[in-house]
Amino acid sequence: MPIYDIFSKRQKRLRGDIPDIYTYDSIPNGLRVQIVHIWNATLGNRDQYFDGDVKLAYESIVEILCEEYGVFKLPRADEYERNFISELSNFFLHESDIEKSIDAIELSFKIITTYTRKYDYLRRHNGSKLADNAISDLNTRFKEHGVGYQFVEKEIIRTDSELLHVEAVKPALRLLNQKSYQGAQEEFLSAYEHYRHGKNKEALNDCLKAFESTMKAICDKKNWPYQATATAKPLIKVCFDNGLIPPFWESHFSSLRSTLESGIPTGRNKMAGHGQGATPVAVPDHLVAYMLHMTASTLVFLTTAEGTLP
Repeated sequence: MPIYDIFSKRQKRLRGDIPDIYTYDSIPNGLRVQIVHIWNATLGNRDQYFDGDVKLAYESIVEILCEEYGVFKLPRADEYERNFISELSNFFLHESDIEKSIDAIELSFKIITTYTRKYDYLRRHNGSKLADNAISDLNTRFKEHGVGYQFVEKEIIRTDSELLHVEAVKPALRLLNQKSYQGAQEEFLSAYEHYRHGKNKEALNDCLKAFESTMKAICDKKNWPYQATATAKPLIKVCFDNGLIPPFWESHFSSLRSTLESGIPTGRNKMAGHGQGATPVAVPDHLVAYMLHMTASTLVFLTTAEGTLP
């Protein structure tokens, strides 16, 4: 469904009332209602509930959530007559746990991007377009409300910097969305998932894994030999030795080499990869955000450079 630039929005922009700092610990009620509207327009509404496709889609979402939460019904479900549209909507509109709310959003949009594209879903001829529009609308609504999440490549990821997200994270996920980079993509998404749940040390470890897996994938594609147990530093050397960065540009990329050799690996080694002693080492959120974006930028560079080689 289209998003309209109504009068009140324009006035807010003129007054400077647009949020410029993302929040991560709450979902405004207005955003929740807008997401339910997207569900109704894409998954189907109450009038369409008894169509087999619509009921099955909502039932799948609800049953997965129930199983994962260890309950038979979601909170606020009707005690006598179960309707999965009502059960999901009532749960989502009233749930105070931000992570469970995000669960419902992520799972529902996975269903949208997977099932509603099918030609026979509600006998629509434009299912793919409707699914794409639903995802675009969701991400736009997140931005309008200053809520720092986006749905990208079937995952909800945290967006700390809009510029870095657009210029680094989204291109990285798009470039890694190839069979040869599947492992690296899973590790990079896992890093974001750990970050979203406050598991900062695990996020740093997965950044490094994604970095190493990307270099190994490039070496495999180009038949460049490397030790199976190679870690970041020797893999970087293999990539440089084989011209991933052309020799006549190498002097211009000395800072990149330094970043690749010391930035990501050292950040992981010093704060997440080794014993922390008697006093636990806290890894601050801003450092993890920086490392995530550094990793994303590096993966974009490596995979793009690989595509230029013969």
